[in-house]
Amino acid sequence: MPSASRTHDGPSLRPLQSGDLGWIVRRHGMLYTQEYGWDITFEGFVAEIAGKFLQSRDPRWENAWVAVHGEEILGSVFLVRESDVIGKLRLLYVEPKARGLGVGKMLVDACIADARAKGYEQLTLWTNDILDAARGIYLARGFRLVAEERHHSFGADLVGQNWELDLGTRV
Repeated sequence: MPSASRTHDGPSLRPLQSGDLGWIVRRHGMLYTQEYGWDITFEGFVAEIAGKFLQSRDPRWENAWVAVHGEEILGSVFLVRESDVIGKLRLLYVEPKARGLGVGKMLVDACIADARAKGYEQLTLWTNDILDAARGIYLARGFRLVAEERHHSFGADLVGQNWELDLGTRV
């Protein structure tokens, strides 16, 4: 994969580099505290996912992308392996100043395309119902809501959601 995929002079995607995981964990923690009042346990949750990805990543099944404009990070998304037929979209985030510019769509599209290329039959994700912009992206790409459950996490009462996208059969 080239170092970045670029459209005109807008945002582009690149693979993870040294320092990105720390940045991604930090920005998740900061943004979700500012925007939703979540406590520091959310940052720990993100750190656990990111750490596991780094320690056990298998490039045949897993990948991650960072959206950038020049050297500035605008967001990220991860594809992780659940099984030989199921991939999972994780840690989607977009910086507030980049929202509405198609960055989230670009990240999710990269994840879906790579999941298909890796031969997954299904892509899943877990989110919370208050994340309206992300839900709009998922719906527009054909994800369907398959389960909801109330939970108390990150210092807040939330409704967790499980989503699925059928990718077709393996080749």
